[in-house]
Amino acid sequence: MTKFETGKTYTMRSVCDYNCTWSYKVIARTEKTITIEDEYGKVKKCKVSKWSTTEEVIYPLGVYSMCPALRAA
Repeated sequence: MTKFETGKTYTMRSVCDYNCTWSYKVIARTEKTITIEDEYGKVKKCKVSKWSTTEEVIYPLGVYSMCPALRAA
């Protein structure tokens, strides 16, 4: 299982616009939550979900139709 690592920066892309990206740095984690910081310094805590059985995933912008997912890959 690929997991989020503290101190690493992860990037996700918009489903609708390939040029639209968001980057987040993992500043803390527990088994069930990930605390991230965006490029503007805003800190947010997200619940960890599983992307099948191979990697962790979080949804920093919320869960909705076509929402971007931040994967631990």
